[in-house]
Amino acid sequence: MKKDQLLLKEVKACTICQDLPLGPNPILQFSADAKILVAGQAPGQITHHKGRPFDDASGDRLRDWLGIDRDTFYDPQQLAVVPMGFCYPGKGKSGDLAPKAICAETWRQKILDVLPNIELTLVIGKYAMDWHLPNRQEKNLTETVKNWRHYLNFEQPVLPLPHPSPRNNIWLKKNPWFEEELIEQLKIRVSSLIKE
Repeated sequence: MKKDQLLLKEVKACTICQDLPLGPNPILQFSADAKILVAGQAPGQITHHKGRPFDDASGDRLRDWLGIDRDTFYDPQQLAVVPMGFCYPGKGKSGDLAPKAICAETWRQKILDVLPNIELTLVIGKYAMDWHLPNRQEKNLTETVKNWRHYLNFEQPVLPLPHPSPRNNIWLKKNPWFEEELIEQLKIRVSSLIKE
């Protein structure tokens, strides 16, 4: 078994967080062949039960933003989906709790080390931005996403995105430039990296 698949097997067997409300259930996908990394927050409750990343309304919107179908999205040879927390963290006052920091501390760099072919990292939400864009963000998420062209100029291009959750419908209405400008360029970039 290849190094990346051995690591994936090890991660999926992780039980570090026994105190999670629904128990440990690491949900992610990756392969050393992937050229696109989707770095999200943590699986939601629906995703926890289905056992596949972004297998919910947020995922439908994200796939639409990327201009790809489910088969392409769930092909680990095409896309690595590695959230900041691999298990559902539980409910908070205004949505899901933050991903547990121990997850990224334990696994993140090990996984990134077996993904040598990543040419585009999609950074979704504040926690992923804090990891992938340390000290390089604007004053808030909106300003960071607005400055998306800057992040594509990195040696390894990064594209900051808001979470595709239906909870962000108001944000999307307030920021029409996001779908008018950024999404068009995102689809072009993703299309250039996807193997037919």
